[in-house]
Amino acid sequence: MYFALICRDKPGALQTRLDNRDAHLAYAKASGVVFLAGPMLEEGAMVGSLVIVEGSREVAEDFAANDPYAKAGLFESVTITEWKRVMG
Repeated sequence: MYFALICRDKPGALQTRLDNRDAHLAYAKASGVVFLAGPMLEEGAMVGSLVIVEGSREVAEDFAANDPYAKAGLFESVTITEWKRVMG
């Protein structure tokens, strides 16, 4: 089962994202549950994250809570929703 984490950055928080990016990427790679991930963009600027996690809702919630971005207070909102893979 897959879950989509749709994470919106707080306005003006680009420096927080940049300061924690290496830790976030290392965490995502080491987690073993990330199926697909990348930043959301507006006019080329990073403004959020989309992370597809494989596992249970609890796995997705745990990933979201322990993400270095979340711990740094980057996100204005995080939505976790079940996602069905159809293509790719």
